[in-house]
Amino acid sequence: MDINQQKEQFSITYIRAIAAVAGYSLYRPEVDNDSVDLGMVSTGGTGKIVAPRLELQLKSTARNLSNENYINYPLKLKNYNDLKINALVPRILVIVLIPEKITDWIKQTEDELCLRYCAYWVSLRGMADTENTTNVTIEIPRSNQFTPLSLQAMIERISSGGLP
Repeated sequence: MDINQQKEQFSITYIRAIAAVAGYSLYRPEVDNDSVDLGMVSTGGTGKIVAPRLELQLKSTARNLSNENYINYPLKLKNYNDLKINALVPRILVIVLIPEKITDWIKQTEDELCLRYCAYWVSLRGMADTENTTNVTIEIPRSNQFTPLSLQAMIERISSGGLP
């Protein structure tokens, strides 16, 4: 596997771990035509929408893209346009920050298996068109950590008819 494939597999594993703890199942589109790498679904539901779904575009990087308040990620224009639309199933962008060295991606002892570093999410739905021709730099608040609790809150908002 080349490094980009390793990053992709690590990102998927990271999301699988978060989804498992949150209690959601994942599905993977056979073809990624419209910037959806993974989807998740909740069984049942307490709101207007039963079995709410959320779709994710995953990106991972070892580059230092953060400042005190934001992660600044240069997203390809195609992905930006695919994620800003008013899709039936809400979509979010998830950026998984990882260490530079592959050997630092996980830390394992008899007491823990730690996936390093952190994932952040943002919804681009309704964002404005851009005159950029290749990339759009996305600001993701560092408070938008992709955790089991934040995922459960997103699914609950979707179940109630809202957005992530």
